[in-house]
Amino acid sequence: MATTLQTLDRGLRALEIIAEHTEGISVAELAEQLEVHRAIAYRIVTTLEQHALVARSAEGPLRLGAGISLLASRFEPQLRAAAQPLLQALARATRATAFVSVAQGEECVVILVAEPEEGMLRVGYRVGSRHPLTLGAAGIAILSARPARADDSEAVRQARADGYSLTRGQLQRGAVGVASPVATPQFRPGIEACVGVVAMDDLDTQRAIREVQAHARQLAELLGR
Repeated sequence: MATTLQTLDRGLRALEIIAEHTEGISVAELAEQLEVHRAIAYRIVTTLEQHALVARSAEGPLRLGAGISLLASRFEPQLRAAAQPLLQALARATRATAFVSVAQGEECVVILVAEPEEGMLRVGYRVGSRHPLTLGAAGIAILSARPARADDSEAVRQARADGYSLTRGQLQRGAVGVASPVATPQFRPGIEACVGVVAMDDLDTQRAIREVQAHARQLAELLGR
């Protein structure tokens, strides 16, 4: 049993490593990072390939396979069910539009929204809205949860240090956004997500930061059970 669990652990770790190398990684490099013999790394990769979790191009580098997207699509309904009550509570606590966004390629996509019951002025943030990961509190929060890169923007570095991202007017004039990544192993290498709120300039940002971080932790705990 110990051997089986060790093999599973290595396979999951291999997926994490491959996910971190968007440009691809060789089997030799993977073996080195896993600290295993190259023959073992080949067996791990072959098994993952059989389940479409890893793909090899003609040149040889390893990348995530289409099976990852399938797993992620099956996980999203669980995410929605767990997040909806938390989002409603977050919207009430901050009097702002609360949301869950996920990374899809190079874009950040809103998959769930809860509107506050109070307040007249609301920012138009709807399910299906998308924008580059490099813009807006949500995208920056998601990038901050990834391993540090030399070309990370100052905003991503700051969000990684703070545990949240705060932006003003990047996606809509007068809008303020606060977002925090959902940090749970289930999102590596599947869904990368964040919880956040968006409102106009009258947003109580300090309260929003506290509430967003707290609700992101709660969602991570729910999904990690």
